[in-house]
Amino acid sequence: MAAAHRPTPELPEHLRALYDRFPFARSVAEDPISCVQPFRSNPMAAEVAGILAATLAIGNTTAIRGSFADLLRRADGDLLAHLVHATPSERARRLDGFRHRWIRGDQVAHLAARLKAIYESGETLESAFATGHSTGGFAAGLDSLAHSLRGEEGDPTPAGYRVLFPSPLDGPGSPCKRLTLFVRWMVRTEPPDLGVWRTVPASELRIPLDQHTYWIAYHLGLTARRTRSWKAVEEVTAELRLVDPLDPVKYDFVLCHTGISGDCPKHRDLAVCGPCVVRPDCRLWRRRRAA
Repeated sequence: MAAAHRPTPELPEHLRALYDRFPFARSVAEDPISCVQPFRSNPMAAEVAGILAATLAIGNTTAIRGSFADLLRRADGDLLAHLVHATPSERARRLDGFRHRWIRGDQVAHLAARLKAIYESGETLESAFATGHSTGGFAAGLDSLAHSLRGEEGDPTPAGYRVLFPSPLDGPGSPCKRLTLFVRWMVRTEPPDLGVWRTVPASELRIPLDQHTYWIAYHLGLTARRTRSWKAVEEVTAELRLVDPLDPVKYDFVLCHTGISGDCPKHRDLAVCGPCVVRPDCRLWRRRRAA
C-alpha cells in the first residue's frame, strides 16, 4: 500500500505566506459573510442573519448572497421584526414562493419560529451551543445547537426541515459544514468574522469542510480520508492546530476561496500553480505523474 501523502515540514510557513498575500477584499465581497457583517453590532440580529445565511450556504456564493438578499427584501430589511417576531400568517405571506435550491419558504418560516421560541425562553443560539460544549466539547455543542434548531422530537415540522441541521453525533458522521461555518462566524474576532459570541474560544473551533476546503486539505495531506465526514473535519483541524493552536481555522477562508476563485484549478496547470506558495506540499506536484 502506498504511503499516505503528508505535507512538508515547511507547510506552516507556506500557509502563512498564502494568508499574507491573499486578496481578502475581493473574496469577502463574494462570500456570504458579507451579508452578515452589517448586523454585527446587535448580537441577536447577528445570530439571526448568521443562521439564515449559513442555512442557505448551499451552491455557489452568488446564488447564496442573492437568496439572502431576497430574504432581507421580504423582511423589509428587518429580519428580527418581520420574520422572527412576526405572526405565523405574516411569515407565511412574506416567505410565500421563496426558494433556494431545495430550501423552501415554509422551512425558513419554521426556522424563524424556532428562533422566536428560543429567544422568548431566555436562551440564545450561543447558550444553546454552550450547553453541549461545556460538558462534551465542540461536537456536543454543535449537537445541542442542532437540536435547538430542530425543535422537540414529535413536533410538527415542514418536510425536510430537520435534515437542514445535522449533528456530528448523528449516525453517518456529517461534516456539518453549515453549522460549523455559522459558529466560526460568531466566534472568531479576526476579520472577516463577527466575534459576537464570548463563551467559546477560537481554539475550540472546527473547520467548515466544504468541497473546496476538503479538496485542498486532502491534496496538502491534512487528511487521507476520501470523503468529507466529521472524522475528516477533526483530522484537518488537528493538523491546522499544529500550525496555529489558538486559531486553527484561521486558514479556512483562504483555503475555501482559493478553490472558489479558481486560484487552485484542481489539476496540474503550471501557469496557475507555478506561483502558488503551497505547491511544494501538493500531492499533484509531488508525485511522479500528473493526475
